[in-house]
Amino acid sequence: MPRPLLIALTWLLTATLGTAFANRKNVLLIAIDDLRPELRCYGQKHAPSPNIDRLAESGVVFKNHFVQVPTCGASRYALLTGRSPAKSQAFANDAFYRGSTALSHEPQLGSQSLPEIFRRNGYHTTLIGKISHTADGKVFAYDGTGNGSPELPHAWDEFATPLGQWKRGWGIFFAYANGLHREDGLGNRKLTEFVVEKDTDLPDGLLAETAINKLTDFKKGDPPFFIGLGFLKPHLPFVATKDDWEAAEKIKIPPPAHPEKPNSPYWHKSREFFRYEHPHKNENRTLSPKATEEARRSYLACVRYVDRQIGKILDTLDATGLTSSTIVILWGDHGWHLGDSAIWGKHTPFERALHSPLIIRAPGTGKHGTASNSLAETTDIYPTLLELCGPFGNNKTAHPLDGTSLVPILKNPEKSVHQAAISYWKNATSIRTKDYRLITSKKSTELYDLSKDQYSTHNLAAEKPETVRRLQALAPK
Repeated sequence: MPRPLLIALTWLLTATLGTAFANRKNVLLIAIDDLRPELRCYGQKHAPSPNIDRLAESGVVFKNHFVQVPTCGASRYALLTGRSPAKSQAFANDAFYRGSTALSHEPQLGSQSLPEIFRRNGYHTTLIGKISHTADGKVFAYDGTGNGSPELPHAWDEFATPLGQWKRGWGIFFAYANGLHREDGLGNRKLTEFVVEKDTDLPDGLLAETAINKLTDFKKGDPPFFIGLGFLKPHLPFVATKDDWEAAEKIKIPPPAHPEKPNSPYWHKSREFFRYEHPHKNENRTLSPKATEEARRSYLACVRYVDRQIGKILDTLDATGLTSSTIVILWGDHGWHLGDSAIWGKHTPFERALHSPLIIRAPGTGKHGTASNSLAETTDIYPTLLELCGPFGNNKTAHPLDGTSLVPILKNPEKSVHQAAISYWKNATSIRTKDYRLITSKKSTELYDLSKDQYSTHNLAAEKPETVRRLQALAPK
């Protein structure tokens, strides 16, 4: 159907439903790669996150948000399709374009993704950065080969990711200064680099600049917009500005609270982290206390850099008058161990890999500047936005949504919508309740009382078989 006709029909349908098109809320979905909840608004006082904290002060912070899978592609697939891996079987980074989970490029009776349903209902949808798996939303391999088809068919009116001097999506994702990147064939593998002067000398600064320009263009509000803005840091390599490193040098960096290797088959050797070159690693893939502190400081320098980009976006929303009409969601695609449990990365069914930030600012909804300890899952974001922005005339999805709207919690942070948050990694199911995490598979059964054992050091499975059975019953069959 031609786009102008689609919008015209949407106008007619929404008028019939008694919902004024002009009053629809805009949506700004901000995804941040590898951002763990080491933020001031999550109680970490040393964190350099003033702008994310500013968003938290005008929204609701979900203290117990958990992703479905602790790897980028599968986590984002769950976000964008609203489907649990128990249904979709999307457990890996290639979820968007391989096998049974691949989204179809043929016309569908129902929307396959979150931005698609907004586009079908008259929103102008814009992609800037990493929202699906690749850094520009197009199917390309690390070496640049691929057909460039959209990872999310029918979802975006425009692909607006600036590639800058890096020239391609994976280039901006693994970027160093001056157009160099990890996959350019030149052997670039530095773990850290803090040499540039300006934010726009690196990709996230360009992403923010593009988003600012788009928001300024959209300030008239006709039609409403859905922007997916995906920042890349603090993902490896740890690269930010010289100023960010100098500021991070003044922070007293806490060491890993539990740096010992756990007695679990899910401990791993942090292959992604140790493929980078830095002077302090050894053959055992461990770091000295000094090197550990330096790596943790470098991560926070990158958090400071991306936090500043978010501040620019919030300033633009205020300056354009869009703050009162725009829902802002800030979401981390998974956690990161950062030396906790002697792991440098994600890819585990543990708390540190599955726990990530979620902040929702929905104007006119409930109490702002509050925090909720209620359980939330990434799949909840899709139905939450449908409730906040609907009703939609064209609300059919290709598959039933597996999440639950968080609007009751936005209105009252004491409310609850889940008994448990369910996550998956390889052959393990990880079940998180208010106090416990159960990790179960054919390999092992691990039960941790997180109210007393935050870092999952004491396996209680043998001591509490009734608790194990009770939590197992909460998982999908």
